[in-house]
Amino acid sequence: MTDDTADALRARIRDLMGQAKHDLTQLVSFKSVADARQFPPEECERTAHWVADAFAAAGLNKVGLHETPDGSKAVVASRPAPPGAPTVLLYCHYDVQPPLDDAAWRTPVWTLTEKDGRWYGRGAADCKGNIVMHLTALRAIGPDFPIGITLVSEGSEEQGTGGLERFVEQNPDLLRADAILVCDSGNFAVGVPTFTETLRGNVNVVVTVSTMQGAMHSGMFGGPAPDALAALIHVLATLRDEKGDTTVDGLRNDQVWPGVQYPDAQFREDAGVLDGVDLLGSGTVADMLWARPALTVLGIDAPDVVGSAAAIQPSARARLNLRIPPGIEAGAALRALEAHLRAHVPWRAEIAIEVEAQGEPFSAAGGGPARAAMDAALTTAFGRPTTTQGQGGSIPLCNVFADTYPKAEIMLLGVEEPKCLIHAPNESVDPGEIERLALAEALFLTTYR
Repeated sequence: MTDDTADALRARIRDLMGQAKHDLTQLVSFKSVADARQFPPEECERTAHWVADAFAAAGLNKVGLHETPDGSKAVVASRPAPPGAPTVLLYCHYDVQPPLDDAAWRTPVWTLTEKDGRWYGRGAADCKGNIVMHLTALRAIGPDFPIGITLVSEGSEEQGTGGLERFVEQNPDLLRADAILVCDSGNFAVGVPTFTETLRGNVNVVVTVSTMQGAMHSGMFGGPAPDALAALIHVLATLRDEKGDTTVDGLRNDQVWPGVQYPDAQFREDAGVLDGVDLLGSGTVADMLWARPALTVLGIDAPDVVGSAAAIQPSARARLNLRIPPGIEAGAALRALEAHLRAHVPWRAEIAIEVEAQGEPFSAAGGGPARAAMDAALTTAFGRPTTTQGQGGSIPLCNVFADTYPKAEIMLLGVEEPKCLIHAPNESVDPGEIERLALAEALFLTTYR
């Protein structure tokens, strides 16, 4: 592609950014939380129809809503490849996380609001910003595309119920492609073009410790009576050492990340770590985030401080999340975690472990023609070379794609850089990221052969 062609595409996308903002304003207004206990299912239905109509208008001529095994609707839109040309699959999801604490938002949750150069609202980045990025790229080069393009937009990704994963397995030909762009990730920082090369897998368990038939007065029985809450605290404390390294018996915790490093000061700012509080672990931030296992206590069932009584607790439970890097199989991690918990519970207390979920880690292969074309496209769009990172989150669909389409090149990228605060109050997106990534995608779709 000549510099003149790239400059023309850049100008075209810049002109489309007003439409992109209008699109994102409409998308953010839909309360598309895929949980009927919190929001009406009609909100997701409306969003799915909007996405289908928008991609049809952008030039994809085969459009449909497909029910997946978890009851959600996946939007699939496509335009077949000309003879001899490859097909690219574009992924995104239209469901969003719930707002969490409405009072913590500084702008209206469901109204796209511009503030300090960023666009705020639930889903503005994760993942409706990526929907708009895809639309902008297709509008810039369509409606006649030089390659085949298929778009799939998932409707229940944030719930983790696996609807699209099972749908892909049951309908492999519908989404078959030579290259797959999983756009539910983001750059290392604003303006730094980044491939996400690895995803950590995860294991979730709920552990319950029981010691007595019922609560007993701490004055009359405290001392010899086995305190279940204290027993739970004891076993949880064995899951990290004094440096903060995760210490599950049988799991390595000394791996090293070979790619981009994450400066301590930048991580402290991105994560909102309080002044004077240490970061955890014996490795670098990148090692701890992307190369080593990480155990997090997600929740504990115990009496609230206000209203608590002078009583010894007969049982207590906690919900645990173990993130695992590529190279550790989820089943092996689960077995190690279960064995560790049973081995370290004190006082021969009873322990029960309920497995909630497990997902495999993922590592993207590089070196193919699609990766080379996207590398060049990103470099042109951002004006600087690309880098690589890992991601602590899990996207089980990537493993399904890899298993179902073993010859396809899978690349993870998107608009969700750290300042977006995805899954938290005050989610936002930098519109410059949408513009640059839309340009990169448009360049890729016109140069990949």
